[in-house]
Amino acid sequence: MTEPDQPDHPDTPAATGGTLGQDGAAELIILTGMSGAGRSTAVHAMEDLGWYVVDNLPPRMLPHLADLARVSDEVTRLAAVVDVRTRGFFTDFTEALTTLREQGHSPRVVFVDASDESLVRRFESVRRPHPLQGDGRLLDGIQEERRRLADLRSQADLLVDTSGINVHQLTAKVRQMLGGTASARLRIAIVSFGFKYGVPLDADTVFDMRFLPNPYWIPELRGHTGMEEAVADYVFAQPEAGEFIERAVDLMEPMLAGYLKEGRRYITVAVGCTGGKHRSVAVAERLATALRTPVIATLLFHRDLGRE
Repeated sequence: MTEPDQPDHPDTPAATGGTLGQDGAAELIILTGMSGAGRSTAVHAMEDLGWYVVDNLPPRMLPHLADLARVSDEVTRLAAVVDVRTRGFFTDFTEALTTLREQGHSPRVVFVDASDESLVRRFESVRRPHPLQGDGRLLDGIQEERRRLADLRSQADLLVDTSGINVHQLTAKVRQMLGGTASARLRIAIVSFGFKYGVPLDADTVFDMRFLPNPYWIPELRGHTGMEEAVADYVFAQPEAGEFIERAVDLMEPMLAGYLKEGRRYITVAVGCTGGKHRSVAVAERLATALRTPVIATLLFHRDLGRE
């Protein structure tokens, strides 16, 4: 794969593994998203990675917090968690982002989301109401929050879908996406999945592997996965599989170069088959290797392995 152009203004690595922006500004992430989607778990994972996290911060306080971090020698990776329950949330949030950029900061928004079904199940399991449901149903509160956050979600730098995964899997996902070295200018999460379990909410690009013969119908392969050599060999014995990898890389080259120039740091590529066990897994593994370069890190997540 041809290495894409580097961004016009790459970050400078900090000594601690964080990155500094203009005038020594700390790397800044703003964490938000749906209630019940896993913000607290994401916070704990970020703290373990060395991020200094401030929870439940009113959006209008973000510029002040970032300025305090700028004059601190100890804070190089700063995260602020903001909650939709704050009155005037979206107006304040938009103004805060504008102010931060005018002050030379480069905030990145991480949005944690999950399907309505997953959110309902989580709220019911802890027997707590949704913060916005009032006198209505639980689903009313979820839909109201989703309406309020729709514009912000569409602008997020990183969307993390927690549907169908547990806290340990979410912790691993956050660590892989927000940890690591500063040498990678773009981090691509390649997620294998099964269409029968739904398309990942955070997918920027979706590839469908159901055009390939299904190893499920081969008795000796049915109980194995695409991570195993026998299944991978079967999948890539089909000429179309190798051709797909080549064409997918060619297709994505201008996209990845554009992402780097625009300063995007995270994207998610979803690779699906019927059950998310054989074809999508084998192809995701091969695609991750093909897309990796010195400035692009690829991270693998096999969402639906073990569900059958």
